[in-house]
Amino acid sequence: MGMTQASTKTLSVQEAIETRRSIRQFEQAPLDQGDLREILRLAGLAPSAWNAQTWRFAVVQSPELRAQLQEAAYGQPQVTSAPAVIVLYSDMEEVLATARETAHPGMGEEGAAQQEQTFQNAFGAMSVEQRAAWANAQANIALGYLMIAARGLGYDTVPMLGFQPDKVRELLGLPAHAQIAALLPIGRRAHEGFPHHRHSTDRITKFY
Repeated sequence: MGMTQASTKTLSVQEAIETRRSIRQFEQAPLDQGDLREILRLAGLAPSAWNAQTWRFAVVQSPELRAQLQEAAYGQPQVTSAPAVIVLYSDMEEVLATARETAHPGMGEEGAAQQEQTFQNAFGAMSVEQRAAWANAQANIALGYLMIAARGLGYDTVPMLGFQPDKVRELLGLPAHAQIAALLPIGRRAHEGFPHHRHSTDRITKFY
């Protein structure tokens, strides 16, 4: 356990949600790698239909690559202000090729074969683009987990949708069918960000 992790108070889920802000200016210090791995582990616990786990993480810490990533994100400064950027993407073709790995081990060989058949039945007739859209929707669940996990360990993020997907794929060597859910700069906040301004629960809810 790294020193940062040992000295950081872990926030409750409620505290993490309430204190999360979209942060665009970060402290200029490398990420504690133990904390980073724990954040990714927690995000990987997100649920997905059929346990497909369509999400993949590309963690960019190299200053040179972050500078290129910033160009692909229309020059937005938070990409290089943060010590790391997590590129959250999905690769449904890889998921289909390894479907057996998503079956619970307790189900044995029969479960693995059934999982493979289930995926084939559900997605075999779809186009690559249709499957990719489904995978991206699942990956967005992990994006939420990622942001809350980061905040829970005292880190901050800002979800970015403003980037050129083709350029990001090229920079990271991702396949053409990969869908990028978001770029997520991550680090410790250098400013407090804006207070929450959200609709009330009654404004956005119908009770039946």
